[in-house]
Amino acid sequence: MARPIWKGYLSFGLVTIPIKLLTAEDPQDVHFRLLHKTCGTPIQNKRWCPVHETIVPYEETGRGFEVAKGRFVTMTEEELEGVPVETSENLSIVEFVDLQEIDPLYFDKSYYLAPDEGGSKAFALLREAMREAGKVAVGKVVIREKEHLVAVRPFDGAMVMSTLFYADEIRRLEDVEELQTEAKIHPNERKMATQLIAGLTAEFHPQEFKDEYRDKLLQVIKAKAEGQAVVHSAAPKPEKVVDLMDALRRSLELARKGKSQPTPVRRGASRAQAAAAMRERHR
Repeated sequence: MARPIWKGYLSFGLVTIPIKLLTAEDPQDVHFRLLHKTCGTPIQNKRWCPVHETIVPYEETGRGFEVAKGRFVTMTEEELEGVPVETSENLSIVEFVDLQEIDPLYFDKSYYLAPDEGGSKAFALLREAMREAGKVAVGKVVIREKEHLVAVRPFDGAMVMSTLFYADEIRRLEDVEELQTEAKIHPNERKMATQLIAGLTAEFHPQEFKDEYRDKLLQVIKAKAEGQAVVHSAAPKPEKVVDLMDALRRSLELARKGKSQPTPVRRGASRAQAAAAMRERHR
């Protein structure tokens, strides 16, 4: 049984539902330890005080906010817990919106919401009412000393809460100099690009996509652990687009061939090939 990372209440209007928050993500990254090359020993990271030139035990550490260069305001655990906000133990729903109104750029992390003791009926009622209305709840909650903007939505037979970035946490387009570019597009180029997109359009099935790099990396690690020689092969480099119209034309021909000759999705296939094969599978 998963252990909740947070417990509290979900409230909308005058309705209050006891809930608990469970991690939805299960990253499968390959993690490496930092080793000393000379002897292969894992390197330890220690809390070091350069003033006293000593390792500081955890119980002697505190937290501080740098208000000026080298000047800190310290905060105790009691002061952090006593910050007066209504969302400290409460997921407060502010409004209901359409999901497409929230750009994916704003989504951060996702969690499963589950009813706590005594909240099953009200929780199920809210989930089904939101599903029928086709709406997503937007609210605020404090988790780990940060007040998060969140979106709550039905997901299969459950509910998912996603933390959102605030508007001031997203870099404005006008502040990113590299994005300020303009280019003239010929009508024929636009037409062929649109046809290519239509030819590669498919239903999204996340289970069809695999982390091929991770799998191959684990194969290399396994081979080295067994004392086998590792053969290095250079990854193919994409062709540089010299003639955009020619590249579009050839891409469109490949997409049409994939449409007329359905093939199963293979590990190692490109995303475009996978999309074409998936489209044929669901025709």
